[in-house]
Amino acid sequence: MYEPIRTQRRGSVHAMADDAQYPHRTREEELDIQLAGHLSALLAVTDELGLDTAAESIAAQVARLRGTPPVRHARLSGADPASLHRRALALAGRALVVAASRADTAAAILSAERMDAHTAALAEPRLVGAH
Repeated sequence: MYEPIRTQRRGSVHAMADDAQYPHRTREEELDIQLAGHLSALLAVTDELGLDTAAESIAAQVARLRGTPPVRHARLSGADPASLHRRALALAGRALVVAASRADTAAAILSAERMDAHTAALAEPRLVGAH
């Protein structure tokens, strides 16, 4: 027969180890990290497209979210402008979704503006024939 356990357990060993080793972030902190990541990727594509004014606006938002200016590079991939605009459009859309869920008006407006700009650029005949 089984003998009952006489001592009370004080939680799972795994739960105590998780709490000690891994700090937990709030939902807002996680969304900040995710938004900064999407905007940083958008910044890299925007820099490659040579859109300096837009890049500065995006860099300002990344700096606000991370508390430090983003690392930027001028390495060009040689990708055609149409594919870069499609990538930027997708990244701006992801940033917009996260900004909206986080209720970050400034980032949402910037993301929506970038989506409009890349949509317009893709509608230009010289880019459509470039694929």
